[in-house]
Amino acid sequence: MFIVLLKFSDHRSKAADFMPGHNAWIRKGIDDGVFLLVGSIEQAQGGALIALESSRAALQQRIDTDPFVIENIVKAEILEIKPGKVDPRLAVLAG
Repeated sequence: MFIVLLKFSDHRSKAADFMPGHNAWIRKGIDDGVFLLVGSIEQAQGGALIALESSRAALQQRIDTDPFVIENIVKAEILEIKPGKVDPRLAVLAG
């Protein structure tokens, strides 16, 4: 399981120009079953997502196609988590 932080860079003013492409990228990640949750980081710092992907390298390849990443609107940070204890409601995250 991965948590990805997409924090705004100094080029955040370009976000509106690339929002349609970014939203299409998010939709594809959800449709592909990779993104389980996508949302904003409070106080307008960027976005975050929870992903289930086959490998970190595969997730990095997907992130590299995000128009916000390509245009340096956000910097992506990938956190890999190996669940140890999981509430039954989130059992899918345990793999």
